[in-house]
Amino acid sequence: MPRRRQFLGYLPLALTSGMVAAVVLGSRPARAAAMLGEQEPQALKVGYKADSSKVDPQKYPSHKPSQTCANCQLYQGDERSAGGGCVLFGDKDVAAKGWCSAWEQG
Repeated sequence: MPRRRQFLGYLPLALTSGMVAAVVLGSRPARAAAMLGEQEPQALKVGYKADSSKVDPQKYPSHKPSQTCANCQLYQGDERSAGGGCVLFGDKDVAAKGWCSAWEQG
C-alpha cells in the first residue's frame, strides 16, 4: 500500500506542474509575420507601396496622400505600429504607412 499512497501524494504536484507548463508554453508571443514586398505578385496586382508618398499619381489618380494602410478598413494592425496584418494578404504584414488600390475608408 505504500506505493499507492506515495502515488496519491505526488498526484497533486504532478497535476499542478502540468498546468503550470501548459500556461507557460501557451503564452509564448506569436511569431512576427513576414512583411509584404512591393515586388511580390499579390502586391503588384493592387499596386502596393510600403510608403504611401511613393504612389505614382499618374497610375493611381484616386490616391490621396492621407490614405495609408493604418487608416484603411482592411488593415488589422494597431494604428500606432509600424506594420500589421491586412485582409488581402493573409499571412503577410503590410507597412502602416503603405497603400494599395484596394484602400477603403476605415
